[in-house]
Amino acid sequence: MGNFTFNETKIKGVYIIDVRTYGDNRGYFMETYKESDFKEAGLDYNFVQDNQSSSRKGVLRGLHFQKKHPQAKLVRVIKGEVFDVAVDLRKGSPTYGQWVGAVLSEENKRQFMIPRGFAHGFVVLSDYAEFTYKCDDLYHPEDEGGILWNDPTIGVEWPEVGDVILSEKDKVQPLFADSKIEF
Repeated sequence: MGNFTFNETKIKGVYIIDVRTYGDNRGYFMETYKESDFKEAGLDYNFVQDNQSSSRKGVLRGLHFQKKHPQAKLVRVIKGEVFDVAVDLRKGSPTYGQWVGAVLSEENKRQFMIPRGFAHGFVVLSDYAEFTYKCDDLYHPEDEGGILWNDPTIGVEWPEVGDVILSEKDKVQPLFADSKIEF
């Protein structure tokens, strides 16, 4: 579809999106989002907020979600490289509790489309990374939820990065079995 290749992962609704770039000796140009192409692929979202973060190697953010205001996210990396993860929390889904991950980098220019009803997280693989994402609902800090990043029931296979750097909040997130969150 135009400048995008939409590759659905093993979890329904989660896509790895390859983006066509146009380059020459001056640099490159690419479309990062085109509503009509996404709708044609069945990804009909109304994005209302864009966010960006920067992190150093080993920083792991996640696994996060919003409880009453779940967000779909279109994520990408504009500098560096991360391993990005989505965990299915959708009640009745055949892949409930399963995860899928993708390496996103400034070189591969891939994007990761995560629908509502998922926990999300990433770890920085490069010395430094800038991460940006679109959301289809606003951020509500009082509505935050989380699952421990290394929960054994989920079993995310995080790449080796040396010492993992976590926020105080992410060090004490509940286990998946104790979170009782289903969308």
